[in-house]
Amino acid sequence: MKIDTRKFGEIEIDETKILTMPDGLPGFPGFERFVLLEDPKTVPFCWFQSLEEPNIALIVMNPFQFMPDYKLDLDGFIAAKEWKGVKTEELQIYVVVNISEGEKGKKITANLLGPLVINSKTNEVFQVVIPDSIYSYQHNILEAS
Repeated sequence: MKIDTRKFGEIEIDETKILTMPDGLPGFPGFERFVLLEDPKTVPFCWFQSLEEPNIALIVMNPFQFMPDYKLDLDGFIAAKEWKGVKTEELQIYVVVNISEGEKGKKITANLLGPLVINSKTNEVFQVVIPDSIYSYQHNILEAS
């Protein structure tokens, strides 16, 4: 299947890699189909690309790459979604990243309060909101490294 993207132009994707967000993506109503795009030039960052709108592509990354002790109650999340037979190792976790230029140079922050949880069995994605957390929605990745 061919899709249009702002960053990569028209590309071919494997339809089995299409991810659906049954609850949608907060701030982007009406957009429920996405694909995770990896580019060797931007590792460890990936692109969470909308299939409906080429201009919607969030930069995401695996939070464990910069914070190995990051904790989520994945068992509780599996139970809440009633995903019978799904194991925590079948879930992928990504956080939305913001890259900006400031007076002190490049700043890279990650939203640790609202990670994206991908069920690799069903290709469903949900943005989890972690209540009463020690984490920040603007965690400075460069300070953590």
